[in-house]
Order: sequence, then structure tokens, then C-alpha cells
Amino acid sequence: MTSANKVTVAERLKTHDATLTRSERQLSDVILRTYPASGLGTITSLAEDAQVSTPTVARLVQKIGFAGFPAFQEALRVELNEKISGPLTKRERWVDTAPDEHILNRFTKAVIENIGRSLEEVEPAEFEAACDLLADPARKVYIVGGRITRTLADYLYLHLQVIRDNVTYIASNSNAWPHYLLDVGPEDVIVIFDVRRYENSTLRLAELARERGTQIVLFSDQWQSPVAEFADIAFHNRIAVPSAWDSSVATMLLVETIIAEVQERDWNTTRARMQALEEMFDRTQFFRKF
Repeated sequence: MTSANKVTVAERLKTHDATLTRSERQLSDVILRTYPASGLGTITSLAEDAQVSTPTVARLVQKIGFAGFPAFQEALRVELNEKISGPLTKRERWVDTAPDEHILNRFTKAVIENIGRSLEEVEPAEFEAACDLLADPARKVYIVGGRITRTLADYLYLHLQVIRDNVTYIASNSNAWPHYLLDVGPEDVIVIFDVRRYENSTLRLAELARERGTQIVLFSDQWQSPVAEFADIAFHNRIAVPSAWDSSVATMLLVETIIAEVQERDWNTTRARMQALEEMFDRTQFFRKF
């Protein structure tokens, strides 16, 4: 089974959430809070952290499909390795196990599966709530990404800037973040992109924004960024592909879908802004005319 197909422990916990007892749900919450490292200690320490009994821990791991606590921890160790592995390690792993068919087929299959699995995990209510936040003219929107994901952040910013006003792109240089946070309030929204290897500076930004009561929308991966602890809405997209680099296709699909929906929430305003922008393009001869 490839990493793209693997069901994570977090997904198992969320899938079984409705069947968990109160104690088991309490334990599940503790595991997810600092996932996956939370489950790598002893069964006793995990039970103490969650204030449940050790038999409760044993019952929960069996309920979500593991033979016992050692198998549960092994799954977490594999996921942790997936999280921290850099490009060279990832490439060596998939090259050794890659099938013989062409990379175009293998990569495309992985991306298509990523899209399908990602969309299955998007809650329609959360999608609508994210669009509500981003379309609300009373809220200022701030957007930030990391070393790689800043390209996704820039893409969302470019479109939202046309659709509505009061949209700010936060520079990737974390030294400048306090200046942006000066103007952020509880009615505002920060969109954060953060995928493995998660960036400490992004987590710190989320902590500071949460202290100010700001709404946080997170775009992360299937292993769940630590920023999720502070997020009001979190989308966990599949990113693993047969490459030294992760894929942004599933995340980009969700971003573009949100853009399409947000522009329709107040189309009259968006249309007026687009018309004004086109007039400026014409006056400056920004684009060639044929």
C-alpha cells in the first residue's frame, strides 16, 4: 500500500467518532491535539494525559482497527516519518518501489486519487462556512503561506483582491508579521497554508492570531498541521505523489472552487470591480490587443 492510499490514524479516529464513548472521545481529542507524536509514549502516559484508564486506550485502538497498542504506535511512527522526511528521502523511497509504468500514468493516478480522497473529506458545512467568512465585506482577509505554499497563498490573494476589498497578503518574512497583526481583530480572517514539513513561524502566527480572536481558515495535508489546533476551519488535502515533492493539485482545486463560490456571493460588487480593473488594464495597455 502506498502512502497516497494509506488511511491515517487521524482519519480512523474521525471516521469512528460517532461510535466512541465519552471517555474514548476524550482520548481521541487528546491524540489529535498533538498528533501524531501524542501517541508515541507509553500506554500509561497516554491514558494519564487523557485522564482515562489504560483499558480505555486498548479498547479505542482496537475499535479503530488495530490489533493492539504496538500496532497503533507503529502506524503513528510511519506517519511521523512521512511528515518529517525531506525531498531526498521521499524520492529514494518511491524510486525503490515504483511500478514499471510511465511516470505520467503513475503521477496522474496518484493525483486523481488525492483529489477524490480530499473531496470526500471536505464537509459541505465547513466549505460553506469558509466561503461565508471570505465573502463577508465586514471582515478583512489576510492570507499567508510558507516556503512552498506561498504560491498557493499568492494565487488566492490575487483572485480575492479582484473579488472584494480589504484583502492583504502577509509577506513570508516572519519578521514583518507583528506589523500585520497590529490591525487584525476578532471580526477578521486569516487564511493559512501549511503542509509538511510544518513551519514553526507559521504556527506562531496562528497562536498570535488566535490570541486576538481572529478567525483562522487552514489549508493543510492529510497528516494535519499543528496550526489545526487554532483553526476554526481546516481542510486536510491529500498531497503524496511519486515524486521528491508533494502535489498541490488537490489543494489548488479546493482553492479555485472557493474562489468560484465567493465571487458569486456578491456578484454585482465583484463585476463592478472587475470592470474597473479591465478599464485600467486598457488605459495602461497592460495586455496586447489582437
